[in-house]
Amino acid sequence: MRLFLLPISTRRSLVYAEKLHEKAPADRSLYDKLTIKANETWSAWEKDEKAIWDWKKKVTFYGNQALKRIPYEEWGLKTIPALSRKRKQDIIDGKAKYEVLFPERYLPQSRVPGILEQLAKERQGMHRSKLIWSVIIMPFTAPFMLVPVIPNLPFFYVLYSAWSQWKALSVSKTLEFLLKHILPMARPSWTLDQVYTAGLMYPTRQLSRAAPPPTEQQAEEVSRVVHQQTNNETEDVMVLQRWNGKLIAEEFKLEDMEVEIERAVEQVEKSIKSKEKLMKEKIEQEKAVGKNGERAKDLLPDHITAEIHEKTESIAKEAEKDVKEAAR
Repeated sequence: MRLFLLPISTRRSLVYAEKLHEKAPADRSLYDKLTIKANETWSAWEKDEKAIWDWKKKVTFYGNQALKRIPYEEWGLKTIPALSRKRKQDIIDGKAKYEVLFPERYLPQSRVPGILEQLAKERQGMHRSKLIWSVIIMPFTAPFMLVPVIPNLPFFYVLYSAWSQWKALSVSKTLEFLLKHILPMARPSWTLDQVYTAGLMYPTRQLSRAAPPPTEQQAEEVSRVVHQQTNNETEDVMVLQRWNGKLIAEEFKLEDMEVEIERAVEQVEKSIKSKEKLMKEKIEQEKAVGKNGERAKDLLPDHITAEIHEKTESIAKEAEKDVKEAAR
């Protein structure tokens, strides 16, 4: 199976699993049938123009807005298929083959195992907590069944939330199990490097398609510029454009990948812009208490600034020491 580790920015990445071949109708489980039926119903509601007050289209519109708020990490994890008994045994016996494709010039190979482990472990507690709360809240949505015509939307929303958290939790454990027994082969992809480079070189998808593929020299130069923009890796910088998701999906013939990439890029962009805005506001506040446009910290005596730096370095060393001890 192929996994894709796609850096969205220099600090955040999306994991995506190549979809397995769809089962024949006779081989589908009850879970598969319910999932397909739910997707078909949702698509039909999006196009329904005959419902009273257009309630079906309104429900799907606001529902899609709510779905956009689900973290992209959760969506990415849910693309990984759950472990069947046979696949689990194949992993233990070393028969199952997994590989991770990634753009090496924008994501160093040495970071791949750590990122996969982080994606597998860091959100398990959150998924477990949200799953429990969804189950607790579910009975309180039952009275909405009395509303005529319109189905019990609060119940279905909480039910979906519970399913989503359960799925993400089980898949994160699947990834953890996989990493524990066989480390997927990290395979740098020149195709990904080219698409990433083109996305950073050209402003639109049309220009990217019309232009010749980037050379290795261009890829090296663009990745070097990205590294410079991180200011020695102290700042988070976008490396993937929203429109570039379609090109990546086309290169690997994975249609569903486009939606996952676009969602991830949108969320990371908003997060980075939000942090930048907060930082600018903080700087403006500091300037307000300074003189002649200087920030308050610039007016501190040199010996106090030196003392602050010493304490900061001491705290950083203590934190690093704690991390190393925890890793043991």
